[in-house]
Amino acid sequence: MLIAIPELIDHAGVARVRGLIDAGEWVDGNVTSGRQSALAKRNQQLPEDSAAAREAGAIILDALSQAPLFIAAALPLKIFPPLFNSYEGGETFGIHVDNAVRLRRGSDLRVRSDLSATLFLEEPEHYDGGELVIEDQFGLQQVKLPAGHMILYPSSSLHKVEPVTRGRRVASFFWIQSMVRDNEARRTLFDLDMSVQQLGERVGQDDRAIIQLTGVYHNLLRRWADS
Repeated sequence: MLIAIPELIDHAGVARVRGLIDAGEWVDGNVTSGRQSALAKRNQQLPEDSAAAREAGAIILDALSQAPLFIAAALPLKIFPPLFNSYEGGETFGIHVDNAVRLRRGSDLRVRSDLSATLFLEEPEHYDGGELVIEDQFGLQQVKLPAGHMILYPSSSLHKVEPVTRGRRVASFFWIQSMVRDNEARRTLFDLDMSVQQLGERVGQDDRAIIQLTGVYHNLLRRWADS
């Protein structure tokens, strides 16, 4: 499933993140590429161990912890520390699939990539191209969101970034290991959670049927979740 998380960070938060990363030392984006991705990838990236990436990443992780829609959709168990990339002057990332397991250099952190996330950090009118194109069961989905908004999608999806022909596209990207490995089970839980919340607003959270449905949600989560 593709889920847009609007305004994960506000304008002030975007400015804080950009102030940190724009002052960092950018390098060839293939420093984190696998063999297949390296053939398709042309962009710039902040080294994952740079002070700027760590500090900016902490801002994003804090925002994620306070985002109910993200938590409901991802059911996160582990989050790979956010990385940052930049595209300009025709740079692009051809069609590829993300590695199944991401390793944090210099640590024992291993994250199974159930979900991929892109947080846009530049307003869409400031650059041409740069759409994130994701192949899902409904065909090709093109995503280009306002700064501070994020898209969440299965890491198993084929996806690409279209060439940036004007301006500069800046974003954060990272991976999530969900408590629920199966994408369809996770989608079922998300749909149930959203429906229970909407019904609860209409009839009241203390309605017996809402309480029973909430119990169904948590019993399914117990059945499917890893911890």
